[in-house]
Amino acid sequence: MKNHIRTKDPVNQSLITLEQSIGLQTLGVMNNAVWFEDPKRLVFTLARYKFVAKMLTGKDQVAEIGCGDGFGSRIVRQAVGNLLITDYDSYFIEKFNEHACEQWQTEAKTHDILNAPLPVEMDAVYSLDVLEHISPELESIFLENICLSLKKSGCAIIGIPSLESQVYASPGSREGHVNCKTGIALQVLLLQYFDHVFLFSMNDEVVHTGFSKMAHYLLALCVNPKGKR
Repeated sequence: MKNHIRTKDPVNQSLITLEQSIGLQTLGVMNNAVWFEDPKRLVFTLARYKFVAKMLTGKDQVAEIGCGDGFGSRIVRQAVGNLLITDYDSYFIEKFNEHACEQWQTEAKTHDILNAPLPVEMDAVYSLDVLEHISPELESIFLENICLSLKKSGCAIIGIPSLESQVYASPGSREGHVNCKTGIALQVLLLQYFDHVFLFSMNDEVVHTGFSKMAHYLLALCVNPKGKR
């Protein structure tokens, strides 16, 4: 019988009890592939969500634009009041909802930010690994709709691979990355839409304020969307 399973160290018994109660938690579709193909990359991805969670701690209404499989969203949900995650691909939203955890209630909806802003203004919005997939001709729509999705005192976090990193990217990644930028270019772009933009560099799982040209990944904290006085 399952309930008769005993671990050698009693301190671990609660792990068996939890497994028997809820089963084993599942990876999302995207991060299942990451864990299979390049396990260390999952650490880098989750570190980005940890940064977002720390920056947005205490915010009440928060939304993710382009959540993919939504696997990292639980880290942000742990720090904010309410979390909405969105993606333009309904398949990922459906899979996320299939495995949703009651303890970490997160609303997940299909939404294309290039078609319209979110229906409700948020305290904060974040978008990781999305802008680099949007053609330069459409980036203004992307950013305008993010601003329209925010309250006038709102903030946004935008994360993308740096342009300098692309020489090391796989052929598949480079094919999809049509809009990577240098740190300076990203900051200049975002300052057209926000009063303040604070740029961070990232190498592997470490976020810092170092030289952006040596960063593999860029994270921009944007405050006060323009045009919402």
